[in-house]
Amino acid sequence: MLSSTQRRGLRLAWRFIRPYRWQSLGALLALVITAGITLSMGQGIRLLVDQGFMTRSPHLLNQSIGVFMVLVVALAAGTFTRFYLVSWIGERCVADIRRAVFDHLIQLHPGFYENNRASEIQSRLTTDTTLLQSVIGSSLSLFLRNALMVIGGIVLLFVTNPKLTGIVVLALPLVLAPILVFGRRVRGLSRQSQDRIADVGSYVAETLGQIKTVQAYNHQGEDRRRFALAVEQAFTTARLRIVQRAWLITLVIVLVLGAVGVMLWVGGMDVIAGRISGGELAAFVFYSLVVGGAFGTLSEVIGELQRAAGAAERIAELLQARSEVQPPVAALQALPARATGRLQLQGVSFAYPSRPTPRAIDNLSLTIEAGETVALVGPSGAGKSTLFDLLLRFYDPQQGQILIDGYDLRQLDPQDLRRHFALVSQNPALFVGSVEDNLRYGQLQASDEQVRQAARIAHAHEFIEQLPQGYQTRLGEAGLGLSGGQRQRLAIARALLVDAPILLLDEATSALDAQSEHLIQQALPTLMQGRTTLVIAHRLATVQNADRIAVVEQGRVIAVGTHRQLVSENPLYARLAALQFNPEHEARTP
Repeated sequence: MLSSTQRRGLRLAWRFIRPYRWQSLGALLALVITAGITLSMGQGIRLLVDQGFMTRSPHLLNQSIGVFMVLVVALAAGTFTRFYLVSWIGERCVADIRRAVFDHLIQLHPGFYENNRASEIQSRLTTDTTLLQSVIGSSLSLFLRNALMVIGGIVLLFVTNPKLTGIVVLALPLVLAPILVFGRRVRGLSRQSQDRIADVGSYVAETLGQIKTVQAYNHQGEDRRRFALAVEQAFTTARLRIVQRAWLITLVIVLVLGAVGVMLWVGGMDVIAGRISGGELAAFVFYSLVVGGAFGTLSEVIGELQRAAGAAERIAELLQARSEVQPPVAALQALPARATGRLQLQGVSFAYPSRPTPRAIDNLSLTIEAGETVALVGPSGAGKSTLFDLLLRFYDPQQGQILIDGYDLRQLDPQDLRRHFALVSQNPALFVGSVEDNLRYGQLQASDEQVRQAARIAHAHEFIEQLPQGYQTRLGEAGLGLSGGQRQRLAIARALLVDAPILLLDEATSALDAQSEHLIQQALPTLMQGRTTLVIAHRLATVQNADRIAVVEQGRVIAVGTHRQLVSENPLYARLAALQFNPEHEARTP
């Protein structure tokens, strides 16, 4: 029997098959017809033996062969129809499943990915769905076909010779028992096998994704050892599953064909004694082989169906994951076409679900006026980047509220909210595709001239033109092949194209060479003009001219003011300034 979670997985599969019920009915009809034709061939064999061979009549032989050939043609046509429809349904359903899972995953809040490895999710989206495709497009059809063959074959066995059928029926409990016993073991090992395969894929993605670090630290030997261990664990689990399935198939073959052997001996004695004809025995042997072969195939297919149930269960887990950040059910508010950009954080407290203590943000209050440039400075881990996550509503605060133009973020649809923000991060995300595709990432309708104008303002046009295909040059994963400064300038151009009223700059010029920083500093004023801007910076030289600077420590704003005010009034800021602007003096200070 299947567990409740596996039944849920099979219901998931049915949910995606149901829209194609007419194709499914056509496949089922073709399956029934082909099974019926296959079973009717037993009667054809009986007629061929009794009326064709035994009567020595050429006319009857011709008739028998003619009927046989008609059945062959009908069987071929039915098999073509069944195979095409079943394969089409399998491919169509898996395509729908992949789309549904991806569409669901891309809406989940980032916190979901803290506790779930992206590489394991990728394995579920590829390996598990491929297994489902195989089952829906092949194994399920085989299961239904062979189930019909077993049922129809047993009925025709009784019709042909009840005495001999009794021998076969007595063997059925002996066949079903190992299927139930070994099937339960195969089911559990199938789920474990899929998990081990996911571990292998996850390790490959993680290691190859950080190949420079791996090679820089000469870690290849240890990675080979760990990968070999993961592969061996996957192999060991698969071997145990194969052993159980092999025993299952072996027992079924021995028991079924053993019963057929006994039946042949009894039937042969009846033919010799004249109690039945040779045609009856030939038909009975045919049906016995059909039933035996169908049982053997069923034992194999059941293992595949159990693996599919495990795969469907894993996919169902992804589809059942719920985002903790949801648009409100009722009283949905909407921001105007373009927000002014006034932000208020009122008593905000927040801790990441995976790290409940200490709080990343602790009772923080801050107001940013429309069009104002505010810099956030403080030591690493103070909560500056977390503020950006809250403003973009990747997470909701556990206490307090955040307002944009007087609207509580919790009362806004996240997608409606985020169109008012443009983000330039410390390590900008670039995607596989052309330079132009990456620039248009936030504004798909931008014209070619708008793209090039944004690139010129960001001082990116010159280096883009020098690329092999200019704006059509395809970038590697994460912009591989571009320098940090080039990637940063592309990110600024992308933010310019979005033309959002609120700009978030997260260490936009950190870790860049002087030339790249100079070019980006030239681009930033145009980007910031007329926008509410929040800047995270460790290098105070880049934010001295901000309207205000907020000093953040341990999730709290401990001081707000201009650079000059904070140097004289706030010890933490004064110490940071001394370290960066006057290190010799700081070294002499006790």
